[in-house]
Amino acid sequence: MTITCRRAQPPRLTTPPARATTSATAGLSALPRPVAVVVGGGGVLGAAQVGVGYALEQRGFVPDLIVGTSVGALNGAIAAAHPGQAAPWLARVWTHVRRREVFPLGCLPSRAGLFADRGLRRLIARAGLPARIEELAVPFTAVAMDLATGEQALLDHGDLESALLASAAIPGILPPVDREGRRLVDGGVVAFVPVRAALQAGAASVVVLSTGPESGAPRPVVPPRWAGAVAARAGQLLLHHQIERDLHEVSRRIPTVVVPTGIETWPAPWDFGQAERLIATASVEAGRFLDGLCVSGPGLYRAGAEPFPTALGAVR
Repeated sequence: MTITCRRAQPPRLTTPPARATTSATAGLSALPRPVAVVVGGGGVLGAAQVGVGYALEQRGFVPDLIVGTSVGALNGAIAAAHPGQAAPWLARVWTHVRRREVFPLGCLPSRAGLFADRGLRRLIARAGLPARIEELAVPFTAVAMDLATGEQALLDHGDLESALLASAAIPGILPPVDREGRRLVDGGVVAFVPVRAALQAGAASVVVLSTGPESGAPRPVVPPRWAGAVAARAGQLLLHHQIERDLHEVSRRIPTVVVPTGIETWPAPWDFGQAERLIATASVEAGRFLDGLCVSGPGLYRAGAEPFPTALGAVR
């Protein structure tokens, strides 16, 4: 079979069926070190990251550093704590978690968010993570946004729990986190897929665990009419353009591999009942992609664009 790698936009990668791992190993092995795994945001869409993680671990891949935003920070911290064997543990977490655990209703501790963060704190506590970022087996950075300056905050040392809470503090939904004199919120506002943070941390190449519909090329739709649908569509387009800008900026300097998920129908970010489907689909598609990967210098390596969804609830 012929394997074709392209770096020009729009990049495409033709891959053979996932029957052997020889070419995948060669492709991943060709990435310059240190290589960073970049894990983006997206709520329950983070379950797809677990499927990609399975494919990478099955091929013996262990990164030199991990950079994560929002739910990607939690997944990334667990991967950094258990390099090479995190995917089965994460799969158990994702297939058992429910919305009310992450977004519990009840009395709010303040007016800073619709939900308290106690559910997220319990989820972090059950993850078996060390107290400090420096104690993780693989160097790790959680990305948040400084609410005062609008700059991204790279949290690569100190208390791990507060770093993860800050990175996942969706503005208006979960309360901001005060950490080291700064008020921090979800890093996805400025770095939904934090490839620039990985480059800043010293990565010579990156592997992006693509998540969510915003990672794919948007399909034209009939313009929505009601306020919620308009806001949802505009938000998706905003994130898509941010992701594309950052990917192209970084890929001009270092090899940037975006691993696809193969998911055509995405659930709403708060729908935790479809984790098994997301994990299974992403594992198979990521494996096919990796089995055809070949890397030949700086550029953007990715499969055909993932489809823009109609299953986010407010898009229709």
